[in-house]
Amino acid sequence: MALDLTPEQKATGKANFEQAAGDLARAGKMNTMAVGGSPVDPQKPDRRDFIKVGLAAGAVVPVSAAVYYGYQSWKGNKAVRTALIGTGDEGGVLIGDHNPEFNEFVAVCDVRPSNLDRIFDGEPAGPRKGLNKIYGKDTAKKIERYDDVEKLLADKSKLGLEAVVIATPLNTHDVIAKKCMDAGLHVLCEKLMARTIGKCKSMTQYAKEKGLLLSVGHQRHYSTLYAQALEVINAGVLGDIKHIRAQWPRNNSFLFSATEAEKAKFAPGFDLPYYRDGWCKPILKQDADALPPEKLAQLAFGDVNQYGFKDVKELVRWRLYDKTGGGLMAELGSHQLDASSIILGHVHPLAVSGIGGKFFYGPGRNDRESDDGVWVTYEFPGPKHPKAGKGGTDESDIVIVTYSSFNTNSFEDYGECVMGSRGTMILSKEAEVYLYKEPEPGKKDSGGRDTKVTVGTGGKGPAMESTSTWGGGGGAAISKAPGASAWDSAVRGYRTEMEHFAYCLRRWQELKQPVSYEKDKDGHLKHADIIPRCHGEVAMADAILALTGNMAMDKKERIVFEENWFKTESPEVPETKHASKKA
Repeated sequence: MALDLTPEQKATGKANFEQAAGDLARAGKMNTMAVGGSPVDPQKPDRRDFIKVGLAAGAVVPVSAAVYYGYQSWKGNKAVRTALIGTGDEGGVLIGDHNPEFNEFVAVCDVRPSNLDRIFDGEPAGPRKGLNKIYGKDTAKKIERYDDVEKLLADKSKLGLEAVVIATPLNTHDVIAKKCMDAGLHVLCEKLMARTIGKCKSMTQYAKEKGLLLSVGHQRHYSTLYAQALEVINAGVLGDIKHIRAQWPRNNSFLFSATEAEKAKFAPGFDLPYYRDGWCKPILKQDADALPPEKLAQLAFGDVNQYGFKDVKELVRWRLYDKTGGGLMAELGSHQLDASSIILGHVHPLAVSGIGGKFFYGPGRNDRESDDGVWVTYEFPGPKHPKAGKGGTDESDIVIVTYSSFNTNSFEDYGECVMGSRGTMILSKEAEVYLYKEPEPGKKDSGGRDTKVTVGTGGKGPAMESTSTWGGGGGAAISKAPGASAWDSAVRGYRTEMEHFAYCLRRWQELKQPVSYEKDKDGHLKHADIIPRCHGEVAMADAILALTGNMAMDKKERIVFEENWFKTESPEVPETKHASKKA
């Protein structure tokens, strides 16, 4: 994120964060993320007590995600029998990082034969390890293949299915999720939740009516890195936060090339990519032969105009089209906006404006309908603002969140930079956190990129203090899940979101009752400890941020958010007033 941090300054920033977490834990201040919101049982100390006890002597304590998120009691449960619907890029990531002790994949489904092959074979390097490697070839042979969701659901009883993971094109999420819930299956759906806010609301209400789990794959809700960073932020050491700068730069400007062997697999009659771009892939003969337009029409769900694909090219390159995808805001920006929302306490934004367009791609050059560059500015209420829900009256207390993503330069890393009046925190690539203190006027070596800090907890509250040497050791270390891939760092949330989903499912089965999303008088879920952290209402708020940003850019106007948009029971949605070509 920061352009000019030296390796030494990065090391200082990383150590500062670990020191701050340790100092706050030893002082009993890391209490803002109680597991599930449940009271502490003296006979079963939660993650906070575990950390505090371990840190009393300055130790570095390994804390597993299961302990951190309260599902360490899994031992003895049977893995949830699960099917994957959509075996493309994101489905491959999820398979590559799932834990078979929690989710046993017994079936996979995809209309593209090349995807079905790849989900078993995996890739030589990277996150998509493949079922053969995870389960072993002999066991993987027993995993059933389907090319039609209806056929999969018809075999639900034979397979013993309990849940599905959906990783299909965005425009199909809502209809597939509902079909699976009609079959009595719990659903973990990839983000973005749905193509429109109306469909997000409908999915959420459907899960409530059916009494089933609906979880959406915004993995930062299960990142222990973000959780501990949030605890440090909530302790107040950054001071007054006024700006969060988020970004996800990429460079897809290099010319596409292929070997003769690769070209032999491409389907004739379809254009080849001009640039190397994961959203604009060559069309494989294997898929084109299996999926002529008439076959695709048969596989469409209900309204072919909403849920169908005119040809295999539109299917393979679905992220390029407005009907089927949500562009950079849905695919990348939703992650950063989700992170910013978490950091700011899930307050609803006030307004959004921005600039976006097709600045690079064009006819003959990976042409598309979606924007290839976006720069969006959100206005959020600060803690003293009336709409923050804390009794404040200062309407000028605004936090500005900027998000940018372009396709022609990857010099900076992706991540979020949180800027406060007393310090700066950088969350880089979902893997590292750097913390720096603001210099104090008139005091030499009182802050900056080279300054080591500790956190004092006396006076008016926790505050960073410059020091010539660090204090009593770092914070609680995050332990890596057994078998986790090198690509998925110890702190990313893919594995954890799936494990917790399985845990919640088993807990509701133990209770022998439908899933309840009932709330108390304060609006909090009564069963929050056994509901996925990114359930429908949370995921819908993320979709509102991303899709309304698209509308603001398309209409070139500042859009003010309305509270009823965030209420699942309200029919009001941003599309009603601000519908655009890309809605």
